[in-house]
Amino acid sequence: MPMLRVSVQCVVFALCCLTAGLPAFAEQEPTYAERLGWPKGSKVVIFHIDDAGMCHDANVGVIEALEKGVSTSTSIMMPCGWVPEFTAYIETHPDVDAGIHLTLTSEWDNYRWKPLAGVDAVPGLCDGDGYLWGNVAEVVEHAGANEVELELRAQIDAALRMGIKPTHLDSHMGTLFSSPLFFHRYIKVGKEYGIPILAPGGHLTYILQEMPEQLELVRNIAQQVWDSGFPVIDDVVAATYDWKSFEEKKGKILHILRTMPPGITEIIQH
Repeated sequence: MPMLRVSVQCVVFALCCLTAGLPAFAEQEPTYAERLGWPKGSKVVIFHIDDAGMCHDANVGVIEALEKGVSTSTSIMMPCGWVPEFTAYIETHPDVDAGIHLTLTSEWDNYRWKPLAGVDAVPGLCDGDGYLWGNVAEVVEHAGANEVELELRAQIDAALRMGIKPTHLDSHMGTLFSSPLFFHRYIKVGKEYGIPILAPGGHLTYILQEMPEQLELVRNIAQQVWDSGFPVIDDVVAATYDWKSFEEKKGKILHILRTMPPGITEIIQH
């Protein structure tokens, strides 16, 4: 798909015809990069690496990526066992841009984690063994919004107790983007703690490629995030987990950098 703004607008318009009431993204609208102070036409990139704290190897990879400039920010999985190791690192590197990777799933077969709020407090978030569900669909099926909010607060509170000063909140496996009810609790908790949340809502070139069925939800709620006084970015590239070889990763990232439209784009790395 060509990465020209006019092409993006045509795709958005076509999807709008299928989703009643969704306004097209006008080409003349300023990007969120412009709204946040960058000059018109600026292409701003956040290289973000997920899953700090998940395991020792994840911490080693995150730290190396940050120190070599491959990534410019990270986020921490608070329910996981290797959070103290990464916390010790950021204590001696206070300039690291570290947020909280709000985690509602436990997706590995032989390495699982439980909710910080406690199994009894959030039973809908847990499988029969008391671990968080293995995939997003099971969370949506079984968990209530109140349970989700309780667990989000437990993870943020745990980070604050450990001395972490989170720069932002985002969502492991995109679980908080999978339900309007969950997303509203995500906004609510971010506002109450005064921590910005990851919220794409601009041209959404890559979101359209990865999950076009979520366009209306993403754009409308992103506007609510902006109206709440939080920053919003224009797009997120989240499919990088499937890029296996170094050459594939290098080629795809270079293509994105060469062809991305103006705005703030976050490229999520693993």
